Amino acid sequence: MNAEPLAGFTVGVTAARRHEELSALLERRGARVVYAPAIRLVSLSDDALLLSATRQMLASPVDDVVVTTGIGFRTWLETADGWGLRDDLIKRLNDARILARGPKARGAVRAAGMAEAWSPESESCEEVLRHLLREDLTGRRIAVQLYGEPCPDLTDGLRRAGATVLEVPVYQWAPAEDPEPLRRLVEQAVAGMLDAITFTSAPAVAATLAVADEHGSAEPLLDALRTRVVAACVGAVTAAPLERRCVPTVRPDRARIGALVRALAADLPVRRSGRIVVRGHTLELRGHAVLVDGRLRPVTRAPMAVLRALAERPGHVVSRTELCGVLPSGTGPAGPWQARLQPDEHAVEMAVARLRRVLGRPGLIETVVKRGYRLACEPAAESAGP
Repeated sequence: MNAEPLAGFTVGVTAARRHEELSALLERRGARVVYAPAIRLVSLSDDALLLSATRQMLASPVDDVVVTTGIGFRTWLETADGWGLRDDLIKRLNDARILARGPKARGAVRAAGMAEAWSPESESCEEVLRHLLREDLTGRRIAVQLYGEPCPDLTDGLRRAGATVLEVPVYQWAPAEDPEPLRRLVEQAVAGMLDAITFTSAPAVAATLAVADEHGSAEPLLDALRTRVVAACVGAVTAAPLERRCVPTVRPDRARIGALVRALAADLPVRRSGRIVVRGHTLELRGHAVLVDGRLRPVTRAPMAVLRALAERPGHVVSRTELCGVLPSGTGPAGPWQARLQPDEHAVEMAVARLRRVLGRPGLIETVVKRGYRLACEPAAESAGP
């Protein structure tokens, strides 16, 4: 029986847009999804800024137009239509050379009946800037459609090269109205309760790190992302803020939500699974579950912590004292007065008993009297743990 590739894993979703689609794709592949919006997309509080930029576009010709996002370009045309300026704006755009930053921007340009002159492979503003700097930009008038925040690397670079830059602010990003879900997501990542976090925009990365920083968890979160939590980013632009902090990322070849899910589904089981053969049974450890001979069995935190500790040294005895050290704080008999107590040997025994019931196969975990517990396989035959 083959489980879905993300079965047994918990994945955080921070997307502001299309989060339902992303969550559904992840769940279809078996993932447990935790949704915590990092940002929200808002219209400009004062449309006069966009109206002013549009009128400047129409007042005199522009040589180049940089379209950075599909939704931003569509919103610009729709808003101009409400002002009765759409036809004039399209005429002006058709007279200019259009550079589209990536496939979504390119698709929006073509859907409007126009054609881009060039589009970068990397979808990065840096590549757009490098492309334009191959020419003499002195005196050129370049419009840059912004994507939720200023883009000084691009716009300042163009100005230093002698161009006149018209910034077109179509929409902006703002923090999520309720930061509590994102704060909890950060806590779960730090506590080892998440296996991956997906990011679909650079502002979402920045907002997540900002929330972590507000609560003193920025470094613990970065450490988790560098080690045990996979950072899955939709593209190079989204990944850049994390990679600058030495966080490895998983990203698809094409910046699409479906491609992002496929890339994560291919990577996460390899990176976060451990497969061990114990008494002829195959155990594959995943985030909150274990596959026993291909059958998914959910495992709660304490038994999973024990199983991971045993799986790190298959066939070797792990003492009760060592296992006490890996159990989550508060593990043990229920009771609010005990929530801050450290786990004791009784908590270890309870976790082992629950783990044996979950595995459903007798003899996989052996008790070694006065010493501890071991997975019932020969040390010489051990395979790599998770």
